[in-house]
Formats: sequence, C-alpha cells, structure tokens
Amino acid sequence: MTEAAALEIANQSIEIATLPEVTMRIVEVVQDPRSTASDLHKIVRNDPALSARVLRVVNSAFYGLPGQIGSIDRAIMLLGLNAVKNIAIAASIGKMFKSSVICDDFSGKDLWTHSVAVGATNKLITSSIGLALPDEAFLAGLIHDIGLVAVMQCHGQKIPEIIDLAKGGVSFVKAEEKVLGADHQEIGSALTAKWKFPRSFQYVTGYHHNPTNLAQENRLLSVVTYVSDVMCAQRDIGISIVVETDIDEAQFDKLIAEIGISQEQLNQIGDHIEKELEIVRALIE
Repeated sequence: MTEAAALEIANQSIEIATLPEVTMRIVEVVQDPRSTASDLHKIVRNDPALSARVLRVVNSAFYGLPGQIGSIDRAIMLLGLNAVKNIAIAASIGKMFKSSVICDDFSGKDLWTHSVAVGATNKLITSSIGLALPDEAFLAGLIHDIGLVAVMQCHGQKIPEIIDLAKGGVSFVKAEEKVLGADHQEIGSALTAKWKFPRSFQYVTGYHHNPTNLAQENRLLSVVTYVSDVMCAQRDIGISIVVETDIDEAQFDKLIAEIGISQEQLNQIGDHIEKELEIVRALIE
C-alpha cells in the first residue's frame, strides 16, 4: 500500500518539478561506461550558467586545487565526470525548494538549509574517515529529503496535520504514513529511481532514518547521512522536527563504530558544521 502511495506522489511531483533536460543528459552520460570527458564537455559548454558554476567550484576551497582554472575542459578533467554530474544535480535540486512557508514549523527555505547542512556534514565525516568521495557524500546529504520536497509540492496543505501528530509524540515518518499513506523516504526512493540516480542515492533517500534495514554492504552512505541528519537536527540547523533526535545512544554508538569514526571526531565535526555550511552554500546558491 505505501509503495503505491509513494509512487503516486513521486509521479505527481515529477510533473511539477522535473530535472532539467541538461541535468538528465549529464546523468545519462556519466552512467554510460563508454562516455568520456569530451562527451560531458559538449553538454556543459552549451549551458553558460552550468559552465560558470563548474568553474566556480573547481576554483573553490571545496576541492583545494592549485591555481585558477579557466577552461571547462580542464575543469572536467580535474574534477572528474561524477563531480560535474553532482554539481549539475545540486544546481537543479536547489530550484525545487520553494521559499514559501507551509506553517510555523515547516518552510522550503528551512528544509533547504537543513539539506545543505546534512550534505556539508556528510563531507566532513567522509573526509575525517578517509573516504575519497566528498562530492558524492555531499550530494547524498543534499538530496536525502527530496521526498519531503515532493510532499511539500503535492500535499503541502497536509503538512500541518503531519506536524501536529509529530508534536504529539508520533515519529514524523509514522505521521506521514498515517496522513499520506507513505513516508518521505519511500517517496524519495521512488523519485531517485525515476531520475535514474545511482543505487547508493536511492538507498540514502529511502533509508536515511533507518539505515540498518539495508544490508551492511549497501548502507555506508546511508549510515553517514543518518548520523549527519541527527547532528544537524540536534543543532536546530534548518528544519529539525522531521528527524528523531531522541536517539538510542547504544544503537547510535554501534553505527558510528560501523563507519569508523569516534564520538570525539564527531564532536570536532559538530564544531565545524556552521562554517562548512557557509562554504558550500556560497558555491551552490
């Protein structure tokens, strides 16, 4: 039942906010193992706004590359196809978060702030544990609540009811299931599958509140995102009501041990979230 409801909402959302054609073409090119940097360059060079964004990112502290890069060709070679794909997706996704206020506890602007903060925290965590995928981790965090964007677009009038239930002690995802017939994880997973995003992103959108429901070999990025989600919500960065912050400490400790990070490292990361948030917002907004 919930899967059908999730798919219905995802399909409604796609009609409202589809990914731009150029972004979909970039995703298709990068997914094709036969593609080269030259294939990607042909697409990017025809989009001046995207070209400017790629150059801004390659010359930023986010990647820490030496010197000023003025060539899109060179930028793609240095960043890699996946990074350019992620930049395009980030630019497209940002436009879906409307600034309208649904109610006192929920606005598109606050959801965007929370999503960027989770992406920034993902980047800090993966860098801290030595995983060479900061851009992938950032994007995973950025899109983890894309299902909530679909709910906001299609059923915004029902969000106050969901929030009232959550304030009454029901978890947000359970409240969504009661009101909508599906939660934002199921909707997000359906959306990212429709957009042909990598499987790891479908796992993140679909399981960021319950990553232990995934097989251990498939859940690293989802666990990282879960930890980041909780950390950002506990600090009230953007929206926090959608996240269960009253966590099982023993379970949380098991999960951070699973990804290979200590509580001390997390505390240090927590001190840097706001600064990292400002850096990445400057790049993608």
